[in-house]
Amino acid sequence: MLLEFAQWLARDIRAFSVFNYITLRAVLAAMTALLIGLIFGPWVIRKLAEMKIDQAVRTDGPQTHLGKSGTPTMGGALILIAVAAATLLWADLENRFVWVVMLVTLGFGCIGWVDDYRKVVRRDPRGMSAREKFFWQSLIGIAAAVYLAFAVSASSSTPAFSLFMKWLESGLTMELPARAELIVPFFKNVAYPLGVLGFIGLSFCVIVGTSNAVNLTDGADGLAIMPSVLVGSALGVFAYVAGNSVFARYLLMPYIPGAGEMTVVCGAIAGAGLAFLWYNAYPAQVFMGDVGALALGGALGTIAIIVRQEIVLFIMGGVFVVETLSVMLQVGYFKYTKRRYGEGRRIFRMAPLHHHFEVGGVKETQVVVRFWIVTMILVLVGLSTLKLR
Repeated sequence: MLLEFAQWLARDIRAFSVFNYITLRAVLAAMTALLIGLIFGPWVIRKLAEMKIDQAVRTDGPQTHLGKSGTPTMGGALILIAVAAATLLWADLENRFVWVVMLVTLGFGCIGWVDDYRKVVRRDPRGMSAREKFFWQSLIGIAAAVYLAFAVSASSSTPAFSLFMKWLESGLTMELPARAELIVPFFKNVAYPLGVLGFIGLSFCVIVGTSNAVNLTDGADGLAIMPSVLVGSALGVFAYVAGNSVFARYLLMPYIPGAGEMTVVCGAIAGAGLAFLWYNAYPAQVFMGDVGALALGGALGTIAIIVRQEIVLFIMGGVFVVETLSVMLQVGYFKYTKRRYGEGRRIFRMAPLHHHFEVGGVKETQVVVRFWIVTMILVLVGLSTLKLR
């Protein structure tokens, strides 16, 4: 929105052409989202408290969490407002990738909103059933995956729809270009062709899986939001490189026309996340809720697909991965032992993993900060793949 206005002014005042630079707009998007979050944060928290939208704390969890009962939740709506506003103000709204990321983010946010609303306002502890939630996540995830298969493969002058029609006319046998392959980091020329159906399947798993992984991690003050900011910021670097033909060629990355605009979106995510952390840091004044966690995870997964860094996302989001695996192992082992021995047994004291440490006596703040440090290290490892090939 403001980009178009600046471009109009640049016709007469050359200084305004500086807004064409993605790096400047990324910084401005981050600052805008940060200011929106900081300014409107108290108002959102107050409104959530007045509406009695407060967090229900598990009685079987860490005893230190019982004091959090009554803290407002669904604060992730503040993140969505800040990200959407900053993106609409500073991003190129004619860019096809901007809209798919925004639609996925807001779509998953709506799913989280309904789930939180049923749990908190209607006092239904089940919220959305797992099957219902997965159905809506799958609907959005498949739609985005199908679109991205052709949007990533299309050139700057070729509409994604035209490529889709060519695929149909070929009898679903048309191959995708090299830039749509699965890139293996740390290796110069190792990439695996996916094909259209393979690309769609992988993209679906990344989007839905990342969304749920961030949601599972959101169980301690500041635990999910800081890794989201770090991973989102790193993806912004990859987006800038992938969208620049010179840098992409030099660093042996696929050039994705239009992907550079994701740097602006990543800037908005980073700014909104830091603003939310201001109020979510221990002791939290507000919780993110599913509305924020599902949306952030969906956004990160979608951006990683656009810049062709799915495996790097897996590395940088290692905390999300480990938290998810801890739940899967705990549930799977409990069911297996119950069926075999008649009594369910556990691997961890409690899942997700951060609760395992808390129940073991580690302070919540220590767990959170240590998980942040691990994420910083993993993000640096991910960024090193830009050069180590």
